[in-house]
Amino acid sequence: MIEEQEIRPEIEENTTLVTEPLPVEQESPPKPSTSPKSVIREYFESAIVTVIMALFGMTFVVQAVKVPTGSMQNNILIGDHLLVNKFAFAPHPKWMEGIFPFRQIKRGDVIVFKYPKDTTTNYVKRVIGMPGETIEVRGSRVFINGEELPEQRAVAEDKSNDAPLEVRSVGEAPPGSSYTVYYRNTEDDDVGVADYGRGEYGVNKPLNIPEGHYFAMGDNRDNSADGRVWGTVPRDYIIGRALIVYWSIDRTKDYDTEDNKGSNFLVDFLTRTRWSRTGKLIK
Repeated sequence: MIEEQEIRPEIEENTTLVTEPLPVEQESPPKPSTSPKSVIREYFESAIVTVIMALFGMTFVVQAVKVPTGSMQNNILIGDHLLVNKFAFAPHPKWMEGIFPFRQIKRGDVIVFKYPKDTTTNYVKRVIGMPGETIEVRGSRVFINGEELPEQRAVAEDKSNDAPLEVRSVGEAPPGSSYTVYYRNTEDDDVGVADYGRGEYGVNKPLNIPEGHYFAMGDNRDNSADGRVWGTVPRDYIIGRALIVYWSIDRTKDYDTEDNKGSNFLVDFLTRTRWSRTGKLIK
């Protein structure tokens, strides 16, 4: 007969049994609820930051302007809204031009500046004469230091001051020309004087441009009150370079008349916007 034996675990002397506690599931702390005041504060702070950034950009980088006259047609039309690059011509050391997009003002640049006779008004014209040069306008031709300035000239009719010029003919672009100017008649030596008054500066007589000043003219030469009428532009008056058309609205359909004051802006935006001009670079 087989005797059953009780089997007991053998425990060595001086052995301590360690019992690990069972993990206890901890409750996560309740998430703090966002009060309406906190949400309002976040929106308010975001709005303040946005406004500050916009003001910084408008002060130092870009500025939006609209064009109410036709002195720069057909390059810039009445109703064009432009962005002005204020950064390019900002005061800077010479060595920074290779690092940052700074540069000096050049002949042919289309600039926005404070009107010398009324600094609360901004004008847009093209730089024609540089500091220290002598300029003279004879009919449809411009002479710099006694030499004719290469410009592509076109004959155009200005039937309505609100509409683009109707171009009749375009002359050959001479070497070195980078833009087109418009006259009623390029063969008439008596043209080239703005309709707003007889030119007093540089018309049929040389004008010395002082250092730190520029001579600016409109591309629509027979319908532009420009440097021929009021003289040179001080460097400090120049705001920046006209960069791009961000929006253009057709002003030929009595846009600003009393009969149109109650018109719907959305309808005007959709029907009057010149979509083909949106994004046009100013050259």
